[in-house]
Order: sequence, then C-alpha cells, then structure tokens
Amino acid sequence: MVGSDGWCIHFDTGARRCRIYADRPDFCRVDQLANLFDVPLEEQNSFAIECCQAQIRVEYGGKSLERKRFDRAIKTK
Repeated sequence: MVGSDGWCIHFDTGARRCRIYADRPDFCRVDQLANLFDVPLEEQNSFAIECCQAQIRVEYGGKSLERKRFDRAIKTK
C-alpha cells in the first residue's frame, strides 16, 4: 500500500488526510492500539506518530528518505 513516494497510496498529501479513513484496514487503526495500551486521549496523536515512525524505521531504516519525508511533514502542521 506504499507508493513510490513512500506514502500510503490512500493518503492525500496535499490535504493531509486519508482518502479511505472510514474504511481503512485494521493495521491503520492506531486508536484501537492506543486503547489497548491505555494511552490517554490527549497523547494519542503523539502515540500514532510514534507508531508510524517505528513502522517506517522497520521498513526503510531510521535515516531513510521516507523517514525524513514523514518527519518533515509532521513538523509543517
């Protein structure tokens, strides 16, 4: 599900949103994982970002172009 640019093929990078959010697969539902680990609501965004960073690190490496793109994208908002 990852495109050549390193982003999910369903992620609209311009609008910064998922095009299939309501129908996204279970592995994209980080909120369920946050609830499993009792992550407080106010910390769930940070938890989701950390999950994404960990997945990118596993798939591409911690210093990969994909990781740099992701980190740059989350800093712009």
